[in-house]
Formats: sequence, C-alpha cells, structure tokens
Amino acid sequence: MPVLQYKCKSCGKTFDELVGKYDEAVVCPACGEIAERDWSGEVYSATGKPVKKCGGNCRTCGGCK
Repeated sequence: MPVLQYKCKSCGKTFDELVGKYDEAVVCPACGEIAERDWSGEVYSATGKPVKKCGGNCRTCGGCK
C-alpha cells in the first residue's frame, strides 16, 4: 500500500495518506472534502532513495529502476 501526498482544493491543506489503490478517493482530515493527489511532493523509489527523473505519475511510468 502506497503513502501518497494529497492537497485539498477546498481548504488548501496538504497531507500524506496510506491508500489501498492509487485511484482511491481520499477525504481531507481538516474539512471532510475529497482531496486531489498532489504531484509536487517528493518521489521515492521502493528502496527509499529519491528518484532523479520521476514525475510521480505512476500510471505513465515504466517503473522505478
């Protein structure tokens, strides 16, 4: 299960969330609205090291190598 970064469009809060799937709906803990994935956060590979050339969008990526 991945930990992803989200940002609420309603209140602006950014937070990390452990999700079961990448497309799972996530609710903001501050205001209760549906939050969107924040692609500006740090991206790490499965080894925990920062990935140098990764945009964070796993759907369009060939995988962390």
